Amino acid sequence: MDARLSAEQLELRDAAAKLADDLGPRSVLDLDDEARRARLEKAVAATGWRTLRSDAASGVEVAIVAEEFARGLVDVPFPGPVLADALAPGGALLPAGGAATIVVDGVAPDARGYARGIELSDSTVLTGPLRATATSVDLTRTAAVPDGPFKPVGQISAAHAARWRALALVLTSAEMLGAARGAQALACDYAKIRAQYGKTIGSYQAVSHPLAEGLALIEGSISVLRYAAWAVDALTPAAAIRAAKLAKVYCAHAARTICETSIQVHGGIGNTWDCLAHVCLRRVLAANGLLPVRLEEISSGLS
Repeated sequence: MDARLSAEQLELRDAAAKLADDLGPRSVLDLDDEARRARLEKAVAATGWRTLRSDAASGVEVAIVAEEFARGLVDVPFPGPVLADALAPGGALLPAGGAATIVVDGVAPDARGYARGIELSDSTVLTGPLRATATSVDLTRTAAVPDGPFKPVGQISAAHAARWRALALVLTSAEMLGAARGAQALACDYAKIRAQYGKTIGSYQAVSHPLAEGLALIEGSISVLRYAAWAVDALTPAAAIRAAKLAKVYCAHAARTICETSIQVHGGIGNTWDCLAHVCLRRVLAANGLLPVRLEEISSGLS
C-alpha cells in the first residue's frame, strides 16, 4: 500500500475543503441560514460526489470528501446518499432510478430533502418512503424514519454486502476524524488569541500539551483510516471489515478526546451554545452511534 495520496486525490481533497470553507457554517447561528444551505446544496449537487462509487471512485476518495465535509461541518446530505449509491449504484434498484438515502437500524440519519430510504438486511436490499424528518443529536443533520415496512427490491452478493459494510464503517470514521480536525483547529485558533495574565493561553503547558496530544491523535487516526479506506477495495471483504472496525474504534476514541479538549481549552465559553466545538462533538457522537463497533469485537491483541 502507498499511503500517499495521488495528484487527483489531492485535488479532490482541496476542492472538498474549499467548498466546505466557503459555504459551510461559520457559527452556530449559520445552521439556521436557509439561504446559505441552499447555495451549499446546489454546490454539492453540482459536484456529483454523492455518486462517487457509481463513478468507480475508491474508498479512499469517498473518505477524503467525507472527512473534509465533516471538518467544515457541511450541513447538507452526503454520507447517506453516498452509502445509498454504493448499495444500489445509479439508483438501479430504486423505482424509476430515483434518489435515496441510507437507512440503518430503522433510522435514516442523513435524510434532509430525501423522501425515500434504502437499507441492507443481510444480502437483501429494501426500499420505501420516509417520514417525520427531525433534527438529530447531530445539529448538521436531519433524521427520518420509514413510513411503513420497506419492500425488498433485489439481492446483492455476500462480497458486495461485506464491502459495503466496510465502506460504511470507513465513512463514519472519516466523519469523526474530520469533525475532530475542525474542533482542533477551533481550539488552536482560540489559544492563539485568548490572553490570560498578559500571555496567550497557548503559551502555557496546561493548554499546549493537550493540543499537542490532539495533533498526535489526529495523525494516528489519519494513518489507520487511510489503511482501512484502501482495504475496502484492495483486500478481501473479511480483512476490509476488520480494518474498518479498527479504524472506527481508534477514531471514535481519538475524536471524542480531541473535541472534549477543545471545549476545555475554550474555558467557560466552550460550554455555551454559541461555541462551535459542541457541534463538532455532536457530529462525532452521532457518527460513532451509526454502525457502532466495540473493542471486544476485534481480535487484534488490543487491550
